[in-house]
Amino acid sequence: MPHTAVVTGANQGIGAATARALAAQGVSVLITYLRCTPTPDPSLPGEYFSAREAGADSVVAAIEEAGGRAHAVEVDLTDVTAPTALFDTAEELFGPVDVLVNNASGWVQDTFLADPEDRFGRVQRAVVPQTFDAQFAVDARAGALLIAEFARRHLARGGNWGRIVGLTSGSPEGFPGEVSYGAAKAALDSYTMSAAAELWPHGITANMVKPGVTDTGWVSDAVRAEFPVALPEEVASVVAFLCSEAAGRVTGNVVVLR
Repeated sequence: MPHTAVVTGANQGIGAATARALAAQGVSVLITYLRCTPTPDPSLPGEYFSAREAGADSVVAAIEEAGGRAHAVEVDLTDVTAPTALFDTAEELFGPVDVLVNNASGWVQDTFLADPEDRFGRVQRAVVPQTFDAQFAVDARAGALLIAEFARRHLARGGNWGRIVGLTSGSPEGFPGEVSYGAAKAALDSYTMSAAAELWPHGITANMVKPGVTDTGWVSDAVRAEFPVALPEEVASVVAFLCSEAAGRVTGNVVVLR
């Protein structure tokens, strides 16, 4: 049976690698992305900014050149109507969506401290309404609404197979130096674990993947000197496995990668 996936934040990094990995398994992929210009930060490599400002044409082209099927949609996931529009588009192009990967993030580094930089020289901001909203609107609310739309359509058509995977970071016990990011990801963890419990009787598995430091363009020499660094493709292979037929009994887990 052919499968259709929605992968958010897939114009670069882990999302792009996941879209390619799923397409290689024969999954048709709807890629979402949002071009943005991050706040200037001299501690970050230049390729980080170019990646965040890029579209997804190259990802789609790579998938199609390898014989896969993909389509990219630029969308602001802070718009609460986005999930409905995305699923409508995916269904029109490829058929019912039975794989959802919540990868997109509104990442902003904020802290309760007054320090303008962290120990790697990266710019820090104080926790303010804007940093809270940037994180929770994408990582928590959009993730929850995408799961809800996925479940609603699955149940309406009497589906019996589905996969939900989210990307997380930090821990429910806190994420010093990236406090709103960690809190929003903890909310997505909870939504996904609730989905695992509620949707299992309907054939849907739901899991989270927690990568270690992954080189999605932001890794500086200072970070690389202190931590082992993974490639996006290494993380994507785990996500793709959780979305596969082979992972039919794997649900309700936070898979921690080193």
